[in-house]
Amino acid sequence: MELKIPPAVVFLICAGLMYLLATFLPFGYFDFYGRYYLVYGLLVFAGIIAVIALFQFMRSRTTIDPVHPTKASKLVQNGIFAYSRNPMYLALLVLLLAFGVWLGNAFNTLLAAGFVGYMNRFQIIPEETALLKLFGKVYKQYCVNVRRWF
Repeated sequence: MELKIPPAVVFLICAGLMYLLATFLPFGYFDFYGRYYLVYGLLVFAGIIAVIALFQFMRSRTTIDPVHPTKASKLVQNGIFAYSRNPMYLALLVLLLAFGVWLGNAFNTLLAAGFVGYMNRFQIIPEETALLKLFGKVYKQYCVNVRRWF
């Protein structure tokens, strides 16, 4: 597998870079009425997505370890996984967006986009390859029916 850095570490690196960018970039600051309400809404949304996805994996008794997707014992296709093949990564992205709005620097969206690009290339595509080997045609049809992120 091509995975180099676990997703939680990638998330923390992106969040740290967002903080540094917001602190040291002299332009790009924004503010608007209700900004913090949007942050709270995004945090709640990300939490709901993550909890539902983790609960579904636990209920299905399959691994949540992103480093070893070959340990998956079941392909979860229902619930939130009927709308997103990667809801846990989607939750991390929404958390980064919430953090970026809280920091108030428009250029943080570029780092969030970088997170998506990195996750697609180094995490999701290798996971998809492993799951295709495990679940074959069923996984291939699932990929046709359900989008990668949302």
